Amino acid sequence: MKKPAPRKRLSPKEKARVAALFERFQTLSDDPRTELHFHDPFTLVVAVALSAQATDVQVNKATTKLFAVADTPEKMLALGEAGLTGYINSIGLFRNKARNVIALSRLILEKHGGRTPTRREDLEALPGVGRKTASVVLNELGIEPAIAVDTHVFRVAHRLKLSDGKTPDKVEQDLMAIVPAEALTRAHHWLILHGRYTCTARKPKCGDCQVRDLCPSRELFF
Repeated sequence: MKKPAPRKRLSPKEKARVAALFERFQTLSDDPRTELHFHDPFTLVVAVALSAQATDVQVNKATTKLFAVADTPEKMLALGEAGLTGYINSIGLFRNKARNVIALSRLILEKHGGRTPTRREDLEALPGVGRKTASVVLNELGIEPAIAVDTHVFRVAHRLKLSDGKTPDKVEQDLMAIVPAEALTRAHHWLILHGRYTCTARKPKCGDCQVRDLCPSRELFF
């Protein structure tokens, strides 16, 4: 199991800015959640695995129909790769994802007795489930305070000067080391939602940004 990141020593001024930033996020949304539709650990794992290089809207549209007929490992395996493809062919990389979802369903049945594992090591051993997917699942289920670094989190972390890491792993390490402990279970969602709706890639909406006074990059866009 990966050891928790050591807390990073910040200057008093920077520590106060980071604390104020996440306090502000909390006032905007106290209990943020994933926008993916799911109703148990299995459907969450599948939905997150399908969301790579796809929008939550695209995934939800597909899984609404898919989960109506296959919401357990047994039903998914019975559906088969060809059957699953018909439900998710509107999502990018659908053939590879179909292969992985069928394979992970089989492994859950054979190795875990049909119960979706909730230990990081076991999750990351599932086909198509890497560290980022496992982090989303563990955080959403309240099992582990984790920060999954997608393109939104990566961009926002850099613009807010929370990290200068060149890789998602390094950004994750930086965030885990400076985000206030009480905010760790929600920071992932706050940063994603901020990047998705406000701090967008091409034209960030700085005029509508509720944390712009705490953003070192605001002069670049506003």
